[in-house]
Amino acid sequence: MNIELVCEGLEFPEGPIAMADGSVILTEIKAQRLSRITPDGRRETLVETGGGPNGAAMGPDGAIYITNNGGSFTWPQQDGLTIPGPTPPTHTGGMIQRYDLKTGELTTLYDACDGRPFVGPNDLVFDRQGGFWFSDHGCSTPEGRKFGALYYAKIDGSHVARLRDHLIAPNGVGLSPDEDVVYLADTQLGRLWAFDIDQPGQLKAPTGFAPGRVIANLPGYQLLDSLAVEAGGKVCVATIINGGVTAFDPAGSTEHFPIPDMIVTNICFGGADMRDAWITASSTGRLYKVRWPRPGLKLNYNA
Repeated sequence: MNIELVCEGLEFPEGPIAMADGSVILTEIKAQRLSRITPDGRRETLVETGGGPNGAAMGPDGAIYITNNGGSFTWPQQDGLTIPGPTPPTHTGGMIQRYDLKTGELTTLYDACDGRPFVGPNDLVFDRQGGFWFSDHGCSTPEGRKFGALYYAKIDGSHVARLRDHLIAPNGVGLSPDEDVVYLADTQLGRLWAFDIDQPGQLKAPTGFAPGRVIANLPGYQLLDSLAVEAGGKVCVATIINGGVTAFDPAGSTEHFPIPDMIVTNICFGGADMRDAWITASSTGRLYKVRWPRPGLKLNYNA
């Protein structure tokens, strides 16, 4: 697999969105901004978001929605790499933001659910109805982790619901091609969860004690980050420590694609045949482009 370096010098890139003009819009968590990377590798700032912008997705109204963790990481340097460190004591929680590409206006859509503030919103995906699933990663504290959760929300600010709670470290979120399953990657467990959807914005009741179905657990010490789904249904999850992307088959098998960074955080698909994949290599601050062996699933909303 040929790996093309598109841009470097980024400050912990995440949340890539493949645009119709060949550019990629992404977040830079450490720099607290939303940026556009042009096809020739130039970076331009779209908006300063504050906090810690993580996931980003195009909504049905043409705006970009951002899961902002509120600055839940410190940023130590190690061997020339940028590493997400412990949550600073100043952290108070995160939010869902909306950025209007036409006007440049940035607003906060949600910062709590049922009166309970979010901890660290992380990733999101829109369904065909125009609502979005998103993860709250939780955060570290000196006493241990604050749990994360899986949510569903509407873009008009009228509804946000917590569908699964007390999850260890929810990260990447994606929908199956038929939108009958929402996938959730747990960073610390190295586990891909599957939650069966009852109807838009609602999950089927879990069976037994498990919150959902386990697709697979990665062996050894590997961590999972954000994800994208292939047109054929495989779930491609950015993988940390064993740097690269791991493709999970819904039946449970896995396939690993190495990328030259220990902390690979996200992947998105685009191009005429949906086989162009952009991958964020975050500890080295790079955006790569590869030709994926299979087409990605076209998202419901694109630009």
